[in-house]
Amino acid sequence: MSMTSSRPYFLRAIYEWILDNNCTPHILVDAHVQGTQVPQQHVNKDGQIILNISPSAIKDFFMDNTAVSFNARFSGVVNNLYVPCGAILGIYARENGQGMMFEPEQNPQPPTPAPTTPPTSPRPEPISPSGSAPKRPGLRVVK
Repeated sequence: MSMTSSRPYFLRAIYEWILDNNCTPHILVDAHVQGTQVPQQHVNKDGQIILNISPSAIKDFFMDNTAVSFNARFSGVVNNLYVPCGAILGIYARENGQGMMFEPEQNPQPPTPAPTTPPTSPRPEPISPSGSAPKRPGLRVVK
């Protein structure tokens, strides 16, 4: 039986643990993994970059089972970063180095983007047991 990668679950858990202990979470990223979007001028000669992902250093942070994305400033310029979970080699606290390192994934695949166009056919209205369409909720001003 094939199971999904445990990496995103460990990433979320370690991230929360680091923040709960008032430390600064950093991730080590393999910038050459397909789908990774980081400022290439800051990637080291080994193709890696260390990113500070503390809430005070970034904006619009989002982490799910496929990737980590956020906005961060590099040399005063805002960059949109996108890091597939397979490109993250480790997460650790800057203050003491505690965290978790990961083995590089064999052929990590970038996540497939969700379709950006809405469905072509509208969703049908559900029918109530009485056979008529349910009344839609509405808002009104109460003074």
